[in-house]
Amino acid sequence: MVTPVNPQPRERTSPPLRTDTCKRSAPVLAEGVRVRVLRAVYGDPRAAAELVPLLTERQSAGLDPLPTEPAELAPALLRAHRAEIQALPDDTRLLLLLAAADQYPVPTHAFLRAVTAARLDTRPLEAAEKAGIAQATAGGVVFRDAWTRIAAYETGSPADRRVAHRLLARVLRGDHETSGRSWHRGAGALGPSGRLSAELGTAARNAQAAGRLAPARALAERAAALSSDPGEQSRLLALAAACAWHSGDGDRARRLAAAGHEEALTGILALRAGNASEAFDALLGAAVRRAAGEGGGGDRPAASSGDGDGADAGGELRRTPSVAAVRGRQAASSAGSQTRAPDPAAQLLARATEAAIYTGDLRRCREAARAADRLGIVVPGTLGGLAAAFDGRYEDARDLLMAAAGRCGPGGDPTLLIHAGIAALLLGDHTRAATATLRADASARARGATATVVQAMEFRAYADFWTGRPKAGEAAAADALREAYATGQDNGACHLQAALAMFAAVTGDADVCRERAATARTYALARGLGLPAALAQWALAYLDLSTGRFAAAAARLRALAGFGPGHGHRAIRHLATPHYVEAAVRTGDSRVARVAHADYHRWASAVLSPDDLALSARCRALLAPDGEAVEHYRCALDLHSHGTRDFERARTELLFGSALRRLRRRTEARDRLHSALEAFDSFGAPHCAAQARTELRALGAPTAPAHTAPDTPTARLTAQQLRIAKMAAEGATNREIADRLALSPRTIDHHLRGVFTRLGIRSRIELVRLLAEAGD
Repeated sequence: MVTPVNPQPRERTSPPLRTDTCKRSAPVLAEGVRVRVLRAVYGDPRAAAELVPLLTERQSAGLDPLPTEPAELAPALLRAHRAEIQALPDDTRLLLLLAAADQYPVPTHAFLRAVTAARLDTRPLEAAEKAGIAQATAGGVVFRDAWTRIAAYETGSPADRRVAHRLLARVLRGDHETSGRSWHRGAGALGPSGRLSAELGTAARNAQAAGRLAPARALAERAAALSSDPGEQSRLLALAAACAWHSGDGDRARRLAAAGHEEALTGILALRAGNASEAFDALLGAAVRRAAGEGGGGDRPAASSGDGDGADAGGELRRTPSVAAVRGRQAASSAGSQTRAPDPAAQLLARATEAAIYTGDLRRCREAARAADRLGIVVPGTLGGLAAAFDGRYEDARDLLMAAAGRCGPGGDPTLLIHAGIAALLLGDHTRAATATLRADASARARGATATVVQAMEFRAYADFWTGRPKAGEAAAADALREAYATGQDNGACHLQAALAMFAAVTGDADVCRERAATARTYALARGLGLPAALAQWALAYLDLSTGRFAAAAARLRALAGFGPGHGHRAIRHLATPHYVEAAVRTGDSRVARVAHADYHRWASAVLSPDDLALSARCRALLAPDGEAVEHYRCALDLHSHGTRDFERARTELLFGSALRRLRRRTEARDRLHSALEAFDSFGAPHCAAQARTELRALGAPTAPAHTAPDTPTARLTAQQLRIAKMAAEGATNREIADRLALSPRTIDHHLRGVFTRLGIRSRIELVRLLAEAGD
């Protein structure tokens, strides 16, 4: 008798993967492609070595999706595994086929019930165990690896496969097993069947609604294969593509979207892995057509012009919708918003807004806002606020952004929560931004939307940075970077590379800052991604500023600060303007700095963010004579006390202390500088701490020692060094560490030398011992 069914066990995990095999085969692989190759072949280095030479030049560069079918991924390896399976007795192969059919791509946990129902003898599995191919357990069959499981399935004849699937379908009788039963019924079909296609399509939509996106993709794809209606096939392929994308299978999503001719999803894929300008055009066009097709009304706008200005059929530009009109429509729709699914056209316009944010061409937001106004669409997120900000209507922008930022309650749509976080960042409300992006992350995970998690973490990085949590932000961004590459979101990875350059600039890691900034800018400029390109430039500028290279900093920051409506990226202007004013004043160019500050102050006065007002007061102090500056600095510190940007508060104290020293107000200057020094040491910002120490030495005052902590490896190493040290202690090579952190082996070697120097050791053996003793 067979043991009662238990949850099906997973395959044994493969040994640690050495990725240098893949690297040697194709040193020109784009970083995202390298990560996805390893994921596509289930981490098997033999399959990776086989697949890489088969890739086209466009696939190697990340321009075309990777293969997704096993026979395309590693045909030779699969043949070798099939030969192993074919050498087994017939009864053994049959049991392995049944187990494989039960496990993938829709795990149904019905193997043992099927064995019992068919009265099969499980003793033939002993032959598979002796061959090291699979192992029988109380929960079912555990295959040696994924490729063995695939080979076990593909070795069976088509007729045997159909029999296996029909048997599995027959034993799946529970109410919660409907999707698995439908899957096996569809997999056991001889040919097209409208009835089975409809059943599978319903099962796919139910699985999608339940957040089971990987099974939903498989169900929808099989439903499309069984359908003989071209229109229904296209709709099912679009559903499969959407589920593949949200579950993190970017390559499969791109192939399915192309097969289903789904323009809207193609635009979203371009937003995350293609040219952002092209993504905007595709998403705006899809939104307009979706709204018109669903009775949205309105005339169809002309194609987007090169400068972002849209025109209606009569050729006259329409006015951007007023705050009252937009908020009125939002209020009218709010009553049913909790129970009604988001308007698809509005969702597409929200994505078009993201494309405009990534390009940095916010004129496109005005174009999308006009289209929404014509069609009567209530647009979620930041669209109206950004359009108003571009036009210089800062009070209107504030109201619209506040309405968007207010939609950050728990359990909401992750896309809307991300927009709430972006709006809060623009308003300087970093606490709300952190809340919204964390809730977006949680909501996306609950829905199985892996791809959206990455985007939430992109914007969470700003909140971590602005609130003085560079170490925590760096660790979270590094994790999100690898996930971005793995899920085919190379544009998101570029943004995260720029964010990591930003963190490295603050923590004083010049080599990492320059490497990540160069990586981000090279990719961003090729894909029209203005936001990460500007952020990487800011990171380099801040590195210059914190190390006293003021002329270089001013040159980099001047273009980023932007002056007046219609110039510069609003998010980067928040970062750049206060530091540009500081660098410009240090180089004696206060005239242009005053112009930059005037617009920054107008925005800060409109949004009434304490931190923005504090930085505006700091700019005013820098532009004033030392005697007049004191009150402006005091005002800035008072405003900082009501805000959250602790790192900028420390920088204000540093500048204030320097001004007080020049005025010979030694006691107060010393107190301010010691306070700034303590903050910089706690933030792990050595360059800023060095500036504070220099000022204290100029006062003739003893410099406070760096923040002391228990003498452990954790305390003596930077966050980046500790991460690298742990990987090295676990046995990873420099190449493997570089692959995991998306850095060069040369940079890893530099960091390990620094680790050995700080710890006073000479070998990895000593490193393992030290970390083990410290419990790290």
